[in-house]
Amino acid sequence: MPGMGKLVLFDIDGTILNVHGAGSRSLLAALEEVFSQTIPVDGYSMSGKTDTQIVIELVARVGVPAAEALPLLPEIWRRYIERFGPALAAVEPHVYSGIPELLGALSQRPEVLVGLLTGNVEAAAWLKLRRVDLIDHFQLGAFGDESPERCLLPDIALKAAHEKTGKAFSGKDIVIIGDTPNDILCGRHLGVHSIAVATGRFSQTDLAAHDPDHTFADLSATNQVLEAVLSSSPA
Repeated sequence: MPGMGKLVLFDIDGTILNVHGAGSRSLLAALEEVFSQTIPVDGYSMSGKTDTQIVIELVARVGVPAAEALPLLPEIWRRYIERFGPALAAVEPHVYSGIPELLGALSQRPEVLVGLLTGNVEAAAWLKLRRVDLIDHFQLGAFGDESPERCLLPDIALKAAHEKTGKAFSGKDIVIIGDTPNDILCGRHLGVHSIAVATGRFSQTDLAAHDPDHTFADLSATNQVLEAVLSSSPA
């Protein structure tokens, strides 16, 4: 794909949409079924984590080591998605202000490749986007069943982008948009352009403390956000 200039990677939950806990409830139910015990979640935050990391940390609360949990991941994901499909159909997801307009504007630009960088397992990610009719905007992704560590997902996305386009994206040609400190920090080793949005659990002040290139209350100011995405210098 000649002319590709920007790789723009979106987080999903808290950035694009909110499914009102349907995913976390389904994952917890799958875990409790696989391990045949109640898993306490009091005080636990899933924000900014991969689903693999969440599984490892939650089962550790009931004494299950990662070495025992990891071989069971395929079965956990199967049971999770089996529950999540109906759970997602039963709720009305909230798409955050400005998201359809921003994705539409980016999709009209031939120099931009739009993808996902999300802690969701791949099957759950596509289910969420299909549910809100946004799936066609995304051409690739890096997902939470590919690594327990979010900081490894940008490299996975870069490999997918190179395979798709033949271009080796680097530095500020890579834009990561998300709502948590982990979204800001995960691509720092690559020198990416980071855009933080306070539509999730973290305020603009919280996010600004981690020095993203741009922060927004939401992504509703399409032209302003588009300028931030396409620029290569911080505001």
